[in-house]
Amino acid sequence: MLEWMQDADIMKGFRFQGKNKTIEDICAFIRDAKREFDEKKSLHYAIVEEQDEYLGTISLKNIDYSSRNAEYAISLRKKSQGKGIAMCATHEILKKAFVELNLHRVYLNVFSDNLAAIRLYEKSGFVLEGQFREHISINNEFKSLKWYGILKDEWMDLSANTKLHRR
Repeated sequence: MLEWMQDADIMKGFRFQGKNKTIEDICAFIRDAKREFDEKKSLHYAIVEEQDEYLGTISLKNIDYSSRNAEYAISLRKKSQGKGIAMCATHEILKKAFVELNLHRVYLNVFSDNLAAIRLYEKSGFVLEGQFREHISINNEFKSLKWYGILKDEWMDLSANTKLHRR
């Protein structure tokens, strides 16, 4: 995790700055993630390859069981990008959200200039719901956020009609 947090190219897509993160910060995140997992508030999973090498993290955050929704998040190490890993992991986390947790909606927000992420989200079935113009200030530069969501019925239709989702 520390590797991608200290990668300037990857961090362009995040609100927080990772260059000053330490191994202690990562350990604290893991402890907090375990507590949130145990409390069923958020689910953070490591994405790993067959030899158990860490490739990235995928999450369902801020799970609201009464409204049946959660926020999606993903980050991959640079060496893991462009290989279909994010698409596969996204399918698995959406399956967990809609089949196991019986959520109705999963949502996310993304910087409007993060075109690679937007392509992944749209290919995964997320639908653009709106934009918060110049909503976030990072290093004295205002950035707009695009908001995306996918409903259970939309995901079920996509899963039934897409070869990737039939696994």
